[in-house]
Amino acid sequence: MKQQREQWSSRLGFILAAAGSAIGLGAIWKFPYVAGTSGGGAFFVIFILFTLLVGMPILLAEFTIGRGSQQDAINAYRKLAPKTSWDLLGKMGLATSFILLSFYSVVGGWIIVYLFQALSGGLANLTEAQYGQLFSELISSPMIAVGAQFLFIVITIWVVARGIQNGIERANQIMMPALFISFLILIIRSLTLENSLEGVKFFLLPDFTALTSATILYALGQSFFALSVGNSVMVTYSSYLGKEESLPKSASVIVVMNLFISLFAGLAIFPAVFSLGMEPTEGPGLLFVVLPAVFNQMPFGIVFLSIFLLLFLFATLTSAFSMLEIFVAAFAKDNEKKRKKVSWIIGLLIFVAGIPSALSFGILADVQLFDRSIFDIADFLVSNILLPLGALGISIFTAYRIPRSWLFTELTTGTGYKKFIFSIWYFLIRFIAPAAIIIVFLDVIGVWNWLKKMFL
Repeated sequence: MKQQREQWSSRLGFILAAAGSAIGLGAIWKFPYVAGTSGGGAFFVIFILFTLLVGMPILLAEFTIGRGSQQDAINAYRKLAPKTSWDLLGKMGLATSFILLSFYSVVGGWIIVYLFQALSGGLANLTEAQYGQLFSELISSPMIAVGAQFLFIVITIWVVARGIQNGIERANQIMMPALFISFLILIIRSLTLENSLEGVKFFLLPDFTALTSATILYALGQSFFALSVGNSVMVTYSSYLGKEESLPKSASVIVVMNLFISLFAGLAIFPAVFSLGMEPTEGPGLLFVVLPAVFNQMPFGIVFLSIFLLLFLFATLTSAFSMLEIFVAAFAKDNEKKRKKVSWIIGLLIFVAGIPSALSFGILADVQLFDRSIFDIADFLVSNILLPLGALGISIFTAYRIPRSWLFTELTTGTGYKKFIFSIWYFLIRFIAPAAIIIVFLDVIGVWNWLKKMFL
């Protein structure tokens, strides 16, 4: 395990790998459609606040636990709190990653299908309605949906089984900047479309009258989903980091990159949505319907769309790598043969578990629970229950179980940060983060409204 924790060759390598874990489906695919169905600008403001006041402190807490313990997601808690049950946080993180990757791989498969369609000319010269119809046909086909999901999982297993440094770290140095550039090109084109200003207003001008408890919960869940916190993935990644690196600086860069990607996704999608007369509440297929329609109006649009889909696929894979890596770190240690075995066994189990989600848009579309499809149930369970609960547990563990002096030493090692910076973080992780999560949960289950009626 020690050998693996020394794999990051530089601070930049760690930042890009961690950012790659965070900047995936959460920021690019999920954010636009969740914002579209949850009020646009109002959702974006709440999302930013949760990211800065709750998500970032918890990200730093995971960094501190991981680097401080130099252990995987389960043994980190055992080392810092021996002979206690706090290691359940790590086990819950593995369970969360398992469910998350099971439906995440379904969307990853969609991207592979769309990339193939773009390269073969299947996305050229279609109308907006035809793009929507094509998407529905592709995801409802059992063979296509499950086959593409399997291919995505196999790619993920193949890379993780061979380690991290030579694959993810090096590729990120090219692909992540390329993703930013690709987004900028798309934004410029989207903003020059007719009536695009309406989309900008929808995204950036908040209407707080549209806020509901569900919207606030979605914003909280999205902040965890987008930063890849709450499931101890960042505990694993930071356990490979040297003591000379600055945890606050690394976390700040990752958060800023993530917020910019979310902003870019919104500016690329919503102006085009309004320009093309589509509904911002389209749902999970929003990105797959709008993007091809926008690129179709550009010179050499299919070329740019193919490049973007390739980069989008890479960003999605880097997140998937981190979700599978948490299992490898926990079970394989530094045994290379074990690494391959664990990668394939867990990866294939995740694939099997994800088949119902892949089929929930086709032959299992009628299988509903609480008016949600199997895919939506898995998404809701992870984003709105397991990740927030994991984040709550991590904040309580960090603030109330680990000595303050130890936290101060670990967080300020390798930095020039003053004591008041630590004090702000400690206040947020001790009071604001857990309080925000608890209040949102109380509101969602109706307890908060009952309390307000009783005492206000």
